[in-house]
Amino acid sequence: MQFSVRTVDYYYTQVEDKPGKAYELLSELATEEISLLAFSAIPYGPHRVELTIFPDHAEHLHIAAEKLGWKLSGPQHAFLIQGDDRLGALADVHRKLLDAKVNIYASTGVTDGDGRFGYIIYVKESDHPVAKRALEMLS
Repeated sequence: MQFSVRTVDYYYTQVEDKPGKAYELLSELATEEISLLAFSAIPYGPHRVELTIFPDHAEHLHIAAEKLGWKLSGPQHAFLIQGDDRLGALADVHRKLLDAKVNIYASTGVTDGDGRFGYIIYVKESDHPVAKRALEMLS
């Protein structure tokens, strides 16, 4: 099975936990023609939400954020892994990092229902070079 592994930049910002806030940000990104690889929203305290933005082209996001007056934190780095879905596919990814003694501190995966998957893995920045070498063996 072939995997596609790429290092991706991500940025995050916080917004009030109110209906429509994520929609507003996503709509503005679309208006600014910012293509996303991934997006997530998680609670951050009692009244805030942290939005994590994975732009396809970070430089375009920087321009849009400046224009719109957004405060972004980042970039941080994660890995976007895509491939053919099968039983044990994610275990194979984890095994490569375990063998390299790299700890995954967060991850999110999804299948498309047609035999493919996408998986985002977060490792400590200091572990990024070792993790990258280990994951390159998948592709």
